Amino acid sequence: MFRALLNIFKIPELRNKVLFTALLLCIYRIGFSVPLPGVDQTSVAEHFSKQSGGVNRLTEYFAVFTGGSLQQSTIFGLGIMPYISASIIFELLATVVPSLEKLRKEGESGRRKIREYTRYSTVLLCIIQAAFWVKYISGMDLVYRDFSGSMLFWTTSVLSLTAGTIFLMWLGEQIDEYGIGNGVSLIITAGIVSRIPHAIALVGQQANLSFSGAQPGQMGLSTIVFIIASFLVVVAGSILITQGQRRIPIQHAKQMRGRRMMGGAAHYLPLRVNHGGVMPIIFASSLLLFPELIFQWLYDYTQWNFIGFLLTSFAPGQYLYTIVYVAMVYFFAYFWTTVQFKPKEMSENLRDYGSFIPGLRPGKRTEEYLERVMERITYAGAAFLALIAVIPSLVATWMKIPYDVSTFLGGTGLLIVVSVILDLVQRIEANLLMRNYPGFLPGKGGSRIKGAYGG
Repeated sequence: MFRALLNIFKIPELRNKVLFTALLLCIYRIGFSVPLPGVDQTSVAEHFSKQSGGVNRLTEYFAVFTGGSLQQSTIFGLGIMPYISASIIFELLATVVPSLEKLRKEGESGRRKIREYTRYSTVLLCIIQAAFWVKYISGMDLVYRDFSGSMLFWTTSVLSLTAGTIFLMWLGEQIDEYGIGNGVSLIITAGIVSRIPHAIALVGQQANLSFSGAQPGQMGLSTIVFIIASFLVVVAGSILITQGQRRIPIQHAKQMRGRRMMGGAAHYLPLRVNHGGVMPIIFASSLLLFPELIFQWLYDYTQWNFIGFLLTSFAPGQYLYTIVYVAMVYFFAYFWTTVQFKPKEMSENLRDYGSFIPGLRPGKRTEEYLERVMERITYAGAAFLALIAVIPSLVATWMKIPYDVSTFLGGTGLLIVVSVILDLVQRIEANLLMRNYPGFLPGKGGSRIKGAYGG
């Protein structure tokens, strides 16, 4: 592995891409610390340190997923979230709006047009989200008195937050074009990884390795060992499920071209076990933030015992919350797979290229088979996603471990980091193998990562 890392810097083109990507990520982290003008950062920090329940979880979840942090109210406070939201919206619209579906099938020119629409929508979403956030911090008296309620503060804050997100979007596109890896995903990953030192510091502060045993609010040796072992096991499982494939055998029909017989070779059609990626957890987590907020508001207004019961039941780690969370992960796993996976289009492509699945006629039979196989492997993928999703809240509730620590034992953040790092390593390895350098894994001549490049 260390030899592969050294080989990266022996190839000028690859070295420049890696260094360029690292430079832009450093710029992102520097800009992450630039505060909004007129906002009292001390008051903001004190305000959110006292928050609990849905509001605190909403801002924590926002920070993990977006690469930004509203709790610090910096120019990158919105992160890359508006751009991701706009991309998801157009991804879904392309399946139901004929004009967008036609654009997507036009190739690179159509995708470029859709990206242009996505950028315009990102600006609109930024303005809306920034306006809501500025109104919130103004209402909580988190703004310096000289700026409070002034049009200048509103204008500069909304423009700063919007410009920060647009700049992050531009950084991601520059990484895509001149660097290595997916730019937007790397920005989100950098934001998640940057929270690791804080989690380690929390463990260090609460650690108690004395023989007398841990007191309430402290972590004993057994708890620390459990955290480390769980992290390793969950990361290994995340890698397996991310790389897991169901390979469908494909046979190419023999064709006469001139005087030569072509085709007849056997290949595989890889179907990912976790076809939805991290999207089912993102959708389920986002929607489950709102019941607690709504029930909290209703309970404060009515003081009804039934509302209080629902408020308690929809707290992370509770039985009802966990059951609903798992059900929603399953629902969105099938929903996102239905949106992304097109068995009819795939069967038509196989028929057009003269390929077929042995024992099945091209067309309707192939389509039904692919759909049935995807339904079964999606069930297994959704089961793992549900397990990963509920681990942080269950560990935090049952073992009294801070959520900032338990969040690295599963959930959205861990899956994003694992999938992005795997993609980055595979891209670097592809560049090394293309130039006859060994890959990352040990072995004769280097070994490829399993599941990479369809191998």
